[in-house]
Amino acid sequence: MPWTNKTAVLTAGLTLFAAPVLAQSALPFTQDAGHLVLDALGQRLTMPLPDWVAADADLAAISERVSTRFLEDGGQAQLTIYKRGEGEAFWSTLYGARISDQTDMDLDEFRSRVVNVYAQSCDPDRVALFQLEPDTEDALPPLGYVCGAYLDAFTDFAGQGEVMVMGFYKSAAGLGLVFQEWRGAAFDASTPASWPVPAETVEARMAQFKSDVSLTLLD
Repeated sequence: MPWTNKTAVLTAGLTLFAAPVLAQSALPFTQDAGHLVLDALGQRLTMPLPDWVAADADLAAISERVSTRFLEDGGQAQLTIYKRGEGEAFWSTLYGARISDQTDMDLDEFRSRVVNVYAQSCDPDRVALFQLEPDTEDALPPLGYVCGAYLDAFTDFAGQGEVMVMGFYKSAAGLGLVFQEWRGAAFDASTPASWPVPAETVEARMAQFKSDVSLTLLD
């Protein structure tokens, strides 16, 4: 899997997707043809099931394997999905999405801002970004973000690092982000064998984010 070390350029904090999240007692999404469907802000985001859930699971089975947090407010919608028994304070993997009604930003700028926000928590000498294919004029391929160790200032995550996959999408009504993160002990960002998730799992999720995600207008 190709990867490139990059020192992130830290910019002013991104206000997009900055609002807090709230616990949900019911699933905030529906299901259609083996995909999750999230309707918010006049848009429909269709995405794969969590990868720890069986591919043929129905909503009842999904609800037994996940806990969720969702908030729609101020032109933003945020969904985070945890494994059942994990949550905001402790998680080994999480899956989620963000939808915005912002229409005046292109995908390349959106991607840069999102990456810069995440990079602010990571040791800049231990960051790597990678993608499996080049950008095109019409779409951006999923992006891999590797943080071998969080900055010392983030004491709750001392001695840990993460791998993240992100997909970026645009509709006539706004922007979308689908992501999955895996967290574990600090590691060498340049050595996939040391990551908290197998490289094959990361590549498979990236392929799904390319082929199985769509952001469209609601009818």
